[in-house]
Amino acid sequence: MQVFIFGAGYSGQAFAATRSDGAVRIVGTTRTEAKFPALQAAGIAPLAFDGGVPSANIINALADTTHLVVSIAPDDAADPVLAVARQTIAASMPRLAWIGYLSTVGVYGDYKGAWIDETAECRPSSSRSRRRFEAEKQWLGLGDEIGVPVAVLRLSGIYGPGRNAFVNLRDGTAKRLIKKDQVFNRIHVADIAGALWHLAGRNLGGVFNVTDDLPAPPQDVVTYAAGRMGVEPPPETPFETADLSPMARSFYGENKRVSNGLIREVGYSFRYPDYRSAFDAMWADGSWTGDSAGARSPIRAS
Repeated sequence: MQVFIFGAGYSGQAFAATRSDGAVRIVGTTRTEAKFPALQAAGIAPLAFDGGVPSANIINALADTTHLVVSIAPDDAADPVLAVARQTIAASMPRLAWIGYLSTVGVYGDYKGAWIDETAECRPSSSRSRRRFEAEKQWLGLGDEIGVPVAVLRLSGIYGPGRNAFVNLRDGTAKRLIKKDQVFNRIHVADIAGALWHLAGRNLGGVFNVTDDLPAPPQDVVTYAAGRMGVEPPPETPFETADLSPMARSFYGENKRVSNGLIREVGYSFRYPDYRSAFDAMWADGSWTGDSAGARSPIRAS
């Protein structure tokens, strides 16, 4: 098996670092050579891709690829991978057996807190989610055209080592924003990696929600993390008066509870089915910091 990752960032590196077979070769792209060491540390052979015409090295690696993972968001114009490499994928990847596309539960839009699954109508409200939904359709269409299964993984809010409420509390950036009845799903990066390997190893296509079992108010997550750290949580702040960027504020315009039942039906078992079990594990082993040594970092006074 050779895996090629377009956009080997946080999720892609976690996927590579947890590969289930040491014989698997993984190639991945990043925008600049300055990030090559991070990819190499995760077991990825790095190549540069900035959204322009793919290099000869990329074309050669794609020719030997059996499993393609796409983790690059569409830009204002189009999906950057399809824009420059669609013909290569369609005609010059003779070994290709499976495509995985990382998307977002944002494509569903707002459901006012109701439970939804993959059968729910997609009615994205933000321009970035509309672009994601269009990219999903394009990747699924390409798969139909070339006879290759495409798995679309709709991810909820991603967290894990180095990106979590512990880090925000340590750095003094944690907030407890209160908006009545607001909930979000989340997903630990290890379960993104696990779900990818599960689907890729079986060449399963379709649309799958990759998300936890416990949609919860965001302030509850911060409070739980503070309790594990033994520190006071930050004060509650009404959403209406909070100082937020337009993008951050837009996330609160959507409210839904997303089911992961379908990917469970095809046999995937979540390592961290809720944020509490994940936080307990990360705090116990020190991995919350994202440091390779896993040592706990001091908490900065806020």
